Amino acid sequence: MAFSPGHKFGQLIGEVLEMAIDPILIEFAKKNGLYLDKKGPRPARDGQKVCWIDLNGNKHDLDFVLERGGSPDKFGVPAAFIEVAWRRYTKHSRNKVQEIQGAIMPLFQTHEHCHPFTGAILAGVFTEGALKQLKSLGFTLAYFPYETVVKAFARVRIDASFDETTADTDFEDKFRRWDALTLSSQAMVSKELVRLNAGEISKFVEGLRSSVLRTIKAVRIFPLHGNAVEWANVNDAISFIQAYQEQGGALPIVRYEVEIIYLNGDKIWGEFAAKDAAIEFLNSAYSTVATEKPS
Repeated sequence: MAFSPGHKFGQLIGEVLEMAIDPILIEFAKKNGLYLDKKGPRPARDGQKVCWIDLNGNKHDLDFVLERGGSPDKFGVPAAFIEVAWRRYTKHSRNKVQEIQGAIMPLFQTHEHCHPFTGAILAGVFTEGALKQLKSLGFTLAYFPYETVVKAFARVRIDASFDETTADTDFEDKFRRWDALTLSSQAMVSKELVRLNAGEISKFVEGLRSSVLRTIKAVRIFPLHGNAVEWANVNDAISFIQAYQEQGGALPIVRYEVEIIYLNGDKIWGEFAAKDAAIEFLNSAYSTVATEKPS
């Protein structure tokens, strides 16, 4: 498929954006004992792409995943799913956030027992409605306005501004100037983008830290006893509840309901028919910075 010069230049900006975020996540992973999976070779998977599979067997390509207990040879438990995206026009912003939602939410649901962080770093032009859509789903966002992208490229004397009327020859000039830069000069654009959006990055990293390093506030266990009783209508069900003797004798265990509450407000809930399953859930959901070691 042939892409327009405008589309190709947008891809270049997207690569610069990923270059800007990459060292920030590398440093975060190193400081907090996590493994960062990103585009490139990894013995634990095939190909160059970061790819995770949801509970329905669907594959999702991602930009960055932070893992607990991961290594180049072994997948760990996901601590964070992070997407990076650039869009030039508002008319494309809603589709992009839906694409991000479609990639990450099934994986979040698959690994709900460990409540992974979900985040997106967006640059360019996104509508308030598009941003609100992701926030309503629990995403933490960092938003780099279009103007800051243009200013970052101006640092190396490249005019990165364009619209639907920009001529192909203008794009050719932008590419020619970019290709003429040294690698250190190209990296300068990413660093400038980080500098211009330092406030957004700081808030994003703080949200990431709060999620990944969360501390358990309380663990609630609800052992449920008794046998299920089924009625054909609401009135009969109400009559049963009204007549039920709450102080009856011992009844067999039905299931264990487990709720983990963290200091940052996160909550994880699970229902289990067997003790072993409940214990496995507690171990897998355990925070690495909790003050007690799980048994």
